[in-house]
Amino acid sequence: MKVATIVFILVSALALGGCASTPVDDTRSNALRDRDLKWAAVAEGRNIDAIVSFWSDDAVVVPPGSPELRGKAAIRAYVQQSLAIPEFRISWSPSSAYVSPDGELGYTIGENLVSFSGQDGKRVTIKGRYTTIWRRDRTGDWKCVVDTWNTP
Repeated sequence: MKVATIVFILVSALALGGCASTPVDDTRSNALRDRDLKWAAVAEGRNIDAIVSFWSDDAVVVPPGSPELRGKAAIRAYVQQSLAIPEFRISWSPSSAYVSPDGELGYTIGENLVSFSGQDGKRVTIKGRYTTIWRRDRTGDWKCVVDTWNTP
């Protein structure tokens, strides 16, 4: 791993821990934010293959209160189970995006909303916050490598 990338990760970790940080408003950060927004739009279409295509083959998903999922097969099964829940919907919007100085890693932070029909048939809505870590693949596309969220 390049020194610039390691420094980026360390500085980012400090920023997430409560230090003041201002998002860099540059073309690379905007492109990553747009990629995350595109993924959110694809998720609304409920096409499992299209949704899963945004994760890298070695991605890790860490759902709140559940074991982590490693790799596309496990993630695909999780997405398929989620979409099978009656009236399941997920949406999210990144509030910020950051890209490492070498342009190879980045992360987005934002808010999400999950809703579904509860066991009693009433609509359940859960608001949360998320962080996704992205890496460029061999073709230059951004792929999500770590996806985690929480519910307040």
